[in-house]
Amino acid sequence: MALMSSKPSQEQAPAASPDFMKQSSLYQEFLAEREEILKHKWLESERLGQDIGFERALLDWIRKHREGWRATRRTGNTNIPFASKTTNGEAANNGRVV
Repeated sequence: MALMSSKPSQEQAPAASPDFMKQSSLYQEFLAEREEILKHKWLESERLGQDIGFERALLDWIRKHREGWRATRRTGNTNIPFASKTTNGEAANNGRVV
């Protein structure tokens, strides 16, 4: 009876090299989104006069800005500020200077 090796073969698990990570479009999207969340954290912390923390900034940004940010990125036009709809259907600038 042959024992199976506990080491995964290279065929089973591709190596996650730093170059692969840098070239991954999914990873690049993650980095861009993270940067927007950090900007939001800074702006909201300044507005409130205290650090709101990453988790609160993340949840707030997802709720208020993520959909519009992603739509703007999909169209490829990053020169215009994104706007989302308010509850009454009117466009809002999400507190950003336009």
